[in-house]
Amino acid sequence: MIDIITQTLKESVAAKEAAIRDNGQRIIETAHLMATCLMAGGKILLFGNGGSAADAQHIAAEFMNRFQTERIPLAAIALTTDTSIITSIGNDYHFDEIFTKQVMGLGRKNDVAIGITTSGNSPNVVKALTVASQRGMHTVAFTGRGGKAVEIADTALTVPLGNTARIQESHILMGHMLCDLVDRILFPENF
Repeated sequence: MIDIITQTLKESVAAKEAAIRDNGQRIIETAHLMATCLMAGGKILLFGNGGSAADAQHIAAEFMNRFQTERIPLAAIALTTDTSIITSIGNDYHFDEIFTKQVMGLGRKNDVAIGITTSGNSPNVVKALTVASQRGMHTVAFTGRGGKAVEIADTALTVPLGNTARIQESHILMGHMLCDLVDRILFPENF
């Protein structure tokens, strides 16, 4: 079993290295975009399914509470957390609309919408990114190798693998990097 653990670690490190090598400049640009949005009074909307829903909630919490430094809350909302909203939309319309209707109700021009989908093809994430773009929001897709979300989003942060676990581990690393960089841009006096 130690060999399995060691191999998993090697794969995880390699995935993260590839993701950062491929996306480093886009991470910096996305951090500046998010900081500009927040400085202007905008908000960040995050969404995804399953483990990606958990990642959306995790990243939103880092912005709303704090990441590594004490600072004011930053406006970030995970669209994955309100079961009454999600189930009513899913029941009355379709599961593919659970994020779209929330983007329509909460999103404003120049807000940032971050859709997280390891396949890049989750219908509800793709639809929400499309609607966000139509509303003048800045769109970011966290994906694996690609998919429809990459074609729709203004910026795509991709992990060039097919292994869902390694993709999700890389996504949360990039999410943490965005939290750190946004804090450094907005609150340089804390560093």
